Amino acid sequence: MRWNTSLHRRLLALLPLLAMGASPVLAADPLPPGEADAKARLEKSPRHGEYVDVELAGSKALRSYVVYPEKKEKAPVVIVIHEIYGLSDWIKSVADQLAADGFIAIAPDLITGMGKDGKGTDGFDSRDGVVQAIRGLKPELVVKQLDAVRAYGMKLPASNGKTATVGFCWGGGQSFNYAAAQPELNAAVVYYGTNPPADQVEKVKAPVFGNYGENDARVNATIPAAEEAAKKAGKTYIVKKYTGAGHGFLRQQDGQNGANLKATQEAWPATVAFIRENTEKK
Repeated sequence: MRWNTSLHRRLLALLPLLAMGASPVLAADPLPPGEADAKARLEKSPRHGEYVDVELAGSKALRSYVVYPEKKEKAPVVIVIHEIYGLSDWIKSVADQLAADGFIAIAPDLITGMGKDGKGTDGFDSRDGVVQAIRGLKPELVVKQLDAVRAYGMKLPASNGKTATVGFCWGGGQSFNYAAAQPELNAAVVYYGTNPPADQVEKVKAPVFGNYGENDARVNATIPAAEEAAKKAGKTYIVKKYTGAGHGFLRQQDGQNGANLKATQEAWPATVAFIRENTEKK
C-alpha cells in the first residue's frame, strides 16, 4: 500500500479522524443506509430526486436517477455505477447520500431497454435476470453509456464541470475501467471491484481510491498487479483494506459481526473527502 504523494498523506491523515466521528459530510445521516433501509431513506429524503432520459446515440436513452444537493454553489457530478443487481433502491439511496454530501449524483440504469416492455432493471421478474443481463454488457458499450451520462451531467446548470465515478462490486470494476477509458475524469472510487489488467491501469489519469473488505480474496487477488502497474506508470492508486469486512460491506452493513459497519463508517467519509479533493475548484 502506498501513501507517498501529498494526496495520499492527506487522505491517510483523515481516516483515523473520520473513524472517530470527525466527518466532513453535510448530511444529518452521514452514511448511506444498508440495503434493508434504503427504501425508507429515499421516502423521507428532503432532496430532489428525479428520473431523466440521457440521450445515447444509436440506442435507447438511458433511464437515470438524478439527485441534487441543497446548496447555492455549483457542484461536482458523481456518476454512481450500480452493482450487478442493477438500479436498485439501494443504489438510489447511495445517490441520495452523495447529494446530501454536496454532489450532483447520477445513477444510470445500464440495462435500460433490456427488460420487459423496454424497461431496465424494473423490467425483470427476478434478480437473476438482472444479473444475467448485466453480465452480457460489452465493455465498450458501458464506456459509451458512461460517456453519455458524464456529458449530460457536465451540461447541467448546477454543475461545476468536474466529474467523478463511484462503483460497487461489478460497478466498482467499471469505475476503474472508465478511469482508464476517459482521460478527462477527475476521480474514480472503487468499492470491492476487480481491477483491470496492467495495460489498462497505465492509461488512467484520474486518481483512483479503492475500498476493499479484508475477507474478499477473489477481488483482493487483483490488487497487487494493479498496484505494481500504477507504481511503474506513476499513477495514483490508493488502496484501503478494512479489517474483518467482507465483500459488499457498504450494502450489507449488518454483516461480518460489526466489521462491515465499521468499514462503512471509515470508508464513506474518506470517499467523500477524496472526491472533494479532486473535484472542487480551487
